[in-house]
Amino acid sequence: MGGCRFFGTDGIRGRVGEQPMNAEFVLRLGWAAGRVLAARGSREVLIGKDTRLSGYLFESALESGLASAGVNTSLVGPMPTPAIAYLTRTFRQAAGVVISASHNPYYDNGVKFFSSEGTKLPDAVETEIESLLDDPVGTVRPDKLGRASRVEDARGRYIEFCKATLPFGSSLRGLRIVVDCAHGATYQVAPQVFRELGADVVAIGVEPDGLNINQDCGATAPEALAQKVVAENADVGVALDGDGDRLIMVDRNGRVVDGDVLLLILAQARHAAGNLGGGVVGTLMSNLGLERGLKALDIPFERAAVGDRFVLERLHARGWKLGGEASGHIVCLDRTTTGDGIVSALQVLGLMVEADTGLDTLAASFERYPQLLVNVRVAERVDPCANETVQAEIRRVEKELGEHGRVLLRASGTEPLVRVMVEGPNEDAIESMAERLAGTVRQEFCSAENAASN
Repeated sequence: MGGCRFFGTDGIRGRVGEQPMNAEFVLRLGWAAGRVLAARGSREVLIGKDTRLSGYLFESALESGLASAGVNTSLVGPMPTPAIAYLTRTFRQAAGVVISASHNPYYDNGVKFFSSEGTKLPDAVETEIESLLDDPVGTVRPDKLGRASRVEDARGRYIEFCKATLPFGSSLRGLRIVVDCAHGATYQVAPQVFRELGADVVAIGVEPDGLNINQDCGATAPEALAQKVVAENADVGVALDGDGDRLIMVDRNGRVVDGDVLLLILAQARHAAGNLGGGVVGTLMSNLGLERGLKALDIPFERAAVGDRFVLERLHARGWKLGGEASGHIVCLDRTTTGDGIVSALQVLGLMVEADTGLDTLAASFERYPQLLVNVRVAERVDPCANETVQAEIRRVEKELGEHGRVLLRASGTEPLVRVMVEGPNEDAIESMAERLAGTVRQEFCSAENAASN
C-alpha cells in the first residue's frame, strides 16, 4: 500500500470514535473521494454497511461528504461486502463503498471501496484520495449538490446472483443446513438464498442488535455452529463473518472445515472436471497440507502475502481463478470478482449434492500438518529476518525440518509483534522449534521488561 497513511490492505479501519473512525474524518473522506471521482466524470456511488450500530453514523457522514462534492449516493442498507461489489457493477456505479470492520467486534468499524468493476480500488486512486484528506471540506454550488436515494430491490438482485452461481437446474434439495450469519450483514440474504435453492435451513446468528456482530458466532467462532449441526442432525453447517466475505464450514459430525480444506475440495473437483483454469493461490499461512494435496494432483500452487487483496493480485497476475486463505476468504474469479462467503458455500454444497456425499468425505483427502504460531511483542516494529542471529536460528530449524516443514517469521502489519510460525509433521517437535525461534527473537529485539512480559 505504498505510503498510505490510512488505507490498509482492506480499506480504512479503527475503533469507533478514534482517528480515523470518527464522524469528522469520514465526512472528509467522503468529500475527498467525491472530488476524485467527480474529476473523473463519475458522480454515482453505492453505499452499503453491516449491522454495527455505528454504521448509521458513518453512513450519514459519508453521504454528506459525497453530496458536498456533487456525487449522488444510492443507499442499500445492511448488505454483504461482496454484494456491494456485485451491485456496483450491476448499477453501473463509479464506485461502491462498504461501511464495515468485517470480522472485528462491534466497537470497530471501517470503510472500504470497490471500483466500478467490483474489484478493490486501485492503489493510485486510494493515494489520490489520501492526498486530499487534509484539505478543508468545501461545498459545490447549491445546484450541483449530490442527491441520496434508497435502493429497494438490492437484496433480491443479489440473491438471484448468488443462486445463478450454481449450474442451471441444480438445487440443494435434500440438504439440511445450519447457517450462522454472525448477526451480521448476511442475516437476511444468506438463509433466503439456501431456502430458495431447496435446502432445509436452520438459521442462527440472525438477530443483530448493533452490538452483537461476530460475538461468539460466525466464521471466527464456529464452535456454536458445530454444536448446532450435531443437535439438529444437519448435513452441514455454514459460518459467515460479519460482512459476509469469509466462509468456514462444519461437517455432519461437528468437525470444523477451514478455508484451506475448502480450497483443496474445490480445486480437486475443478481439476477433475477440466475447468480449474490454472493453479491455486494461497498465502504464506496456508497449511502445508494444501500445498502437498495440490502437488499430488500436479496443480500449481503459489503463496501470496497474507490478505485477500494480495491473493487477488496474484490470481490476476497469473490468470488463475481460484485462491484463498485458511481464515475463509475464498475467491472464485469464475463466479465473482471478490471473496464471497455465500457463493463459496454454494460451490461446496453443489459438489456435495452432485456426489451425493457428505462434507466429511470430500474433506478426507486433506492431510493437515501441525502448525504453531507464537506472537512475540517487541519494543517497536522490526524486520526479524534482517537480524543475523535470528537468521542463523531459522537456518538451523529449516535444516531439522528438511522438506517436511516450513518456517515463517514476519512482522505484524498492525501492531509491534513478530509472528513466529513453524509447521511440520510432529507436533511436539514444532512446538520446541517455535519456542526456540521465539526465544531468539525476544533475546535480539525485546528489552528486559518486554522479554519478561512475553
